[in-house]
Amino acid sequence: MKLDIPPTRMQLLRLKRRNIIARRGHKLLKDKQDELIRKIMEFVKQIQDLRFKIEKELESAYGFFYFASSKQSPNTTEEALLGGNKKIEIEYTTERVFNVRIPKFIKTISGTMLNYGFLNTSGDLDLALKKIDALLEGLLRIAELEKALEILAIEIEKTRRRVNALEFILIPSIEETIKYINLKLSEIERSDLTRLMRVKEILGKR
Repeated sequence: MKLDIPPTRMQLLRLKRRNIIARRGHKLLKDKQDELIRKIMEFVKQIQDLRFKIEKELESAYGFFYFASSKQSPNTTEEALLGGNKKIEIEYTTERVFNVRIPKFIKTISGTMLNYGFLNTSGDLDLALKKIDALLEGLLRIAELEKALEILAIEIEKTRRRVNALEFILIPSIEETIKYINLKLSEIERSDLTRLMRVKEILGKR
């Protein structure tokens, strides 16, 4: 769609400069979009690997819980689990990825899940809790990555809209207007030349 501006040489120069800037901006945004997609794929791979590892370890931990439950009374298991004093403190900060702020968790983990007497509990319960304890870091990392994915996905959508606006609306409009102004200026030049030749012809007859 042609821009509604007067067909003058000054406007033509401005449009040409604007076209250069728009194309440069389009390239930068396209590069940013590609890098954001690459980063998202990297995060997705990390999440998939962590989830697979955690699911395998949880499956093993549940197995130990099952064996522990079969060897001791439900009250013993419940009392042992309530005795844990494990604490996780998380400070939320951010880091920049392609000028986008994504979350970074600073974790402080203290205490233990195995805060009970071992006389009446099964060794299988110890193994189950140790496995779960070892998974906390991975679970927090997944939460961090998934939040980062959400933020990057929103940024990709914003960038995609800007890229499309430049590629399919602004740049074509500028180029169509440049062509229109060039044609108009050519018509004006031909008209002026014809007028000049006519004046010369009239003056030559006198």
